[in-house]
Amino acid sequence: MNNWFHSWRAAVRIARRDAWRFKGRSFLVLAMIALPILGVSAADLTVRSSELSAEQKVARSLGRADARISDPNMGGVAIAQDPSGDQSMPAKDIKDGESWPEGKTDLSKIVPAGAKTLEDTTGSGKFRTTHGLLNADIRELKATDPMAEGIMDLSEGRFPEKAGEVAATTHFLEASGLKVGSSLAARGVEGTKYLIVGAYELPSGLKTDQINALPGTLIDPLNKALTAVELPTSGKNITQLVTVTGGFTWNMVKEANARGVTVASRMVAIDPPARSEVPLYQKEGWGDYQESTAAKAAMLAAVGTIVGLAVLEICLLAGPAFAVGARRSRRQLGLVGANGGERRHIRAIVLAGGLVIGLAAAVVGTVLGMLLTFALQPLLEDYMGKRFGSFDIRPLELLAIGALAVFTGLMAAIVPAITSSRQTVLASLTGRRGVRRSSRVLPVIGLIAVALGAAIALYGSTMSSSSLIVAGGSALAELGVVALTPALVGLFGRAGRILPLSPRLALRDAVRNRGRTAPAVAAVLAAVAGTVAVATYTASTEAQSKAEYQAGLPYGAVSMTTTEAGGRDVPQMRDAVQKDLPVDVRADVDRIVVGKASCDSYSDEPGCGRYEVVVPKVNVCPLWAPSADGQDTSSKFSVEERRKLGKDWRCLQNPGGSIETQDGVLVGDAKLLKVLGINDAASVQALSQGQIVSFDKRNLTPQKKIDIRLITDPKAADNAASKGKDAPGAIKSFSAHQASGSPKTYGITMIVPPSAAKAVGIATVPLGAYYTTDQMPSSAQKQRLDSDIDKLGTEVSLHIEKGYTPENSIVLLALTVFAGLITIGAAGIATGLAQADAEADLKTLAAVGAAPRVRRTLSGFQCGVVAVMGVVLGSAAGVLPAIGLRFTEKRQQLDWYHQAMDQGYGSMNPLPYVPVVVPWATLAALLIAVPLGAALLAALVTRSHGALSRRAAV
Repeated sequence: MNNWFHSWRAAVRIARRDAWRFKGRSFLVLAMIALPILGVSAADLTVRSSELSAEQKVARSLGRADARISDPNMGGVAIAQDPSGDQSMPAKDIKDGESWPEGKTDLSKIVPAGAKTLEDTTGSGKFRTTHGLLNADIRELKATDPMAEGIMDLSEGRFPEKAGEVAATTHFLEASGLKVGSSLAARGVEGTKYLIVGAYELPSGLKTDQINALPGTLIDPLNKALTAVELPTSGKNITQLVTVTGGFTWNMVKEANARGVTVASRMVAIDPPARSEVPLYQKEGWGDYQESTAAKAAMLAAVGTIVGLAVLEICLLAGPAFAVGARRSRRQLGLVGANGGERRHIRAIVLAGGLVIGLAAAVVGTVLGMLLTFALQPLLEDYMGKRFGSFDIRPLELLAIGALAVFTGLMAAIVPAITSSRQTVLASLTGRRGVRRSSRVLPVIGLIAVALGAAIALYGSTMSSSSLIVAGGSALAELGVVALTPALVGLFGRAGRILPLSPRLALRDAVRNRGRTAPAVAAVLAAVAGTVAVATYTASTEAQSKAEYQAGLPYGAVSMTTTEAGGRDVPQMRDAVQKDLPVDVRADVDRIVVGKASCDSYSDEPGCGRYEVVVPKVNVCPLWAPSADGQDTSSKFSVEERRKLGKDWRCLQNPGGSIETQDGVLVGDAKLLKVLGINDAASVQALSQGQIVSFDKRNLTPQKKIDIRLITDPKAADNAASKGKDAPGAIKSFSAHQASGSPKTYGITMIVPPSAAKAVGIATVPLGAYYTTDQMPSSAQKQRLDSDIDKLGTEVSLHIEKGYTPENSIVLLALTVFAGLITIGAAGIATGLAQADAEADLKTLAAVGAAPRVRRTLSGFQCGVVAVMGVVLGSAAGVLPAIGLRFTEKRQQLDWYHQAMDQGYGSMNPLPYVPVVVPWATLAALLIAVPLGAALLAALVTRSHGALSRRAAV
């Protein structure tokens, strides 16, 4: 035991001195292991810091209060709520035919005796800015009260202390062009100015536009002024922050529920009750409640797979590092043998080197990961739109990551230790490597591993919902590719005959020295595979979300509509949009009215009627056809019949849009087709000839006509519908043209030419206009437009289509950023190690008189060749896990879709679209940037004139 201890002590001392003596080589080896540790630790710190603890969540919503009491507007009846207070329902079950309870509750009567309270009131309003008019939330909360500490973070100035003062969020100030010290005017209260005395931010809503004022100083005067000028008020929602001695317990929450209010309690949020103690969860339908959703399950699957591949990547990156380091130290190891050292001593020295470098890499990688996370935190917070909870360091997790580095260092040094101990003393001292035949067994093992791993991953994605199976299969397949690397390097060598001299020499050198090339290629392969896996999964989920997004209009298009005052102010509104926004094409639209011009399609005022498009009975979906008593008849169909009808064209639902008219009917001309992006000459001609252009063939009769029923007595129509009969009213028939193909119409089902409506005696009034724009309108332009429209005193529905905006996931963002960092760093370090191992070849070139340019060029191409092979193989290996995860998600979503089809709701939901999108731009960037960067770096660091040395020192 004593001899073993002293032997290892001496080995560690030799390894430490050797590492310190050859700092450049040790740095490369250390960096190879530390870089993945840096990425993993930084990703861990980023994700942990972004997660809010229960204490941090309640601090942002409750400040220092013990609870927030809210009125659910159920008239004070007893309710049941979840522990968070976000969901509630009447404690008594609502029977069929019973109405949902409504009404206000006096919160002041619910507050426990002796409790301190602070009123928190919210609303909204429009404010005058340097550009025009900007809508913002209003929060009346005395922010200087200690109970409110933590809800809002002051950035500049101070919070309001008297009636004429307000504070604003930093995002509002940026958008409005105002600043601390400016005066602020609210729409409807033009004679009153408010002084902005401070700027603040909401920790969980950095991009929120909000105004803070003292209670009773802004919302009530604003609502009173708006009511006086007959403008819609901002609304008002009052809650009470409460501080109670001993905290607000779950029993107190249930007592408050019995009196008709909901409570968000600090004590309950931090220590929630058991599920069996929550009355809401005991209700029918809540017992099987699952918090996990498809997106959450998919995210966990992605994280599990990528983390598993990251662990494998660390192992693969460390192997070539120690292989090169051991070869560079073979002369020193030969001296140990020449002085009587045994093979076990040589193995101990090499393993001790792995221990020393692994320990140093763990410390360096973890520290750099912490520094990198701390430096990037403000950028990540701005990107996500919310502040992290804290710089959350989990010592046990970081220790586990560091221990992985030490373990990796030891495991990666095993093979070099065994190889070095088997070399003869003479071979070690002379530096001769000998000639070794490539293994014929290893490629076979690699092929088997690739096939088996792909099969396992395919099974996991099609037959199982476990991400561990997908991760395991992907890891096995990647190991198989690594085993195939020497053989694949040989295949790459066949491309040398078509290359110029320098790259051909570099490629032949890489093939001839496969023992040196293969580990370096494997290192780059592992790093690229992780990046490609993350990029492929991210691109695929983004493509799915973008496909599921329902745009209200084509990108950049604008719609402006109003149903007030019979369209009296529509002409001025149309002109205002054209003046303030970069309009290209304007299409004026009208709407059909029955009765008074001021009536809209849903008005119940006296003298107002409505209209409806008469769908021919042969085109009515059998699933939704009413029975004689007006009830739904879908229950009479079997599961097989429901599935079949779910695919029937009569039962398919049209996607909605921003239109606000009944049945999607607009009165307009051919310009509207241009705004909608519909290029159909036949439809343009039909409109010019006075025909309706239909986008839903269910509305067409067999005679190619469309019937519109004018209902002058809505109550009689409702009574007829309840009995399964047609509503009474005159029917107007129009000649119609069905648009060819399936154009995207954004909720519009038909366009009625003004001449056709006039010909049959249907009354129309102006509704608004649709526009195309030369460029996306800016926030300042929209504020000017809101200001001009506000001068008309009419409420307008304005929609500017900005297209799909991707959701920002901090997990995928952290994985993508740090995977890319590892890829670039690993490629540079791996190729640097390959260059260090090829130093003898460069010295030979110098000995035979090669020009410095030749040395630099060859060195650059040697590193570039390694990087190219690693990127190509890593791209192929990285796509597999992402494909497996996407197939798993597709199977889950198809199961839910088929369940909806069985219940007769399949026609209301489209067939799930779960694509696998290969990020070709990312792959192209990797294929170009990584090899080019590695080659240039190698060429730059290669010395123009290398000093000649004795052969034995090689």
